[in-house]
Amino acid sequence: MKVKFSIRKELWMAAGLALVFFLIAFSERKQGGVMCKNVIVDIDNISDNHFLDEVDVASLIGKGGQSLKGESIDRIDLKSIEKALMMDRHIADADIYGDLKGNLIVNVELRRPIARIVQDDAPDAYIAEDGVIMGVSDKFSSRVMIISGAMTRKLVESGDLNKTEEGQKLMEVIEFVTDDPFWKAQIAQLDINGKGEVVIYPQVTGQLVEFGTTERYEDKFDKLMVFYKEILPQKGWTKYERVNLKFEGQVIAH
Repeated sequence: MKVKFSIRKELWMAAGLALVFFLIAFSERKQGGVMCKNVIVDIDNISDNHFLDEVDVASLIGKGGQSLKGESIDRIDLKSIEKALMMDRHIADADIYGDLKGNLIVNVELRRPIARIVQDDAPDAYIAEDGVIMGVSDKFSSRVMIISGAMTRKLVESGDLNKTEEGQKLMEVIEFVTDDPFWKAQIAQLDINGKGEVVIYPQVTGQLVEFGTTERYEDKFDKLMVFYKEILPQKGWTKYERVNLKFEGQVIAH
């Protein structure tokens, strides 16, 4: 009886799978005859960044030169449209598919900026949370930490902070600051010279922070916290103009 039951169960499972495959094949054949009546753009924008809107995405799709409305969905090159959308660095991911009602659904996920690069002799840019460098927008400005200095040219030219060792280290520091409520509120700007040495411009206290390179950055932030909590309350918040964290185990204020 157990053997018969097992065989019967397997037959039911096989029949069920066959039905699923049949329905998929039927759906694909039916969809193949569906004409595109409408293009629906859905932007996944959890962080409320408005670098691109539905009109911008539709414009990017139109640049591909494909005929969409009135065209059979199975004849539209969806992959090439996705590839065209991904050329815009504000877009992290794009997924396009058609439904049986004749709608072409365009799902777009935008990148989230975590820092803004400011250059004296070149356009500004943003650093996204995945390290990609993306352009600014005339319609939206994100309030994030500023990155300036001679090193910015190299960062922009790389196109992605993950491509260089200096960029990876800087990305670690930016993420450290962004993830900490105190440092995120306190640090307004990182100025990085050609040697990779950082000067921090704080939001509240007046002292410039000579941070040095990004090596041992967590230890340096620990020392800076000690300076804020123990030294400034005793000596006065306006007594020092600069604080130097370059040397291991030392905090030099002057």
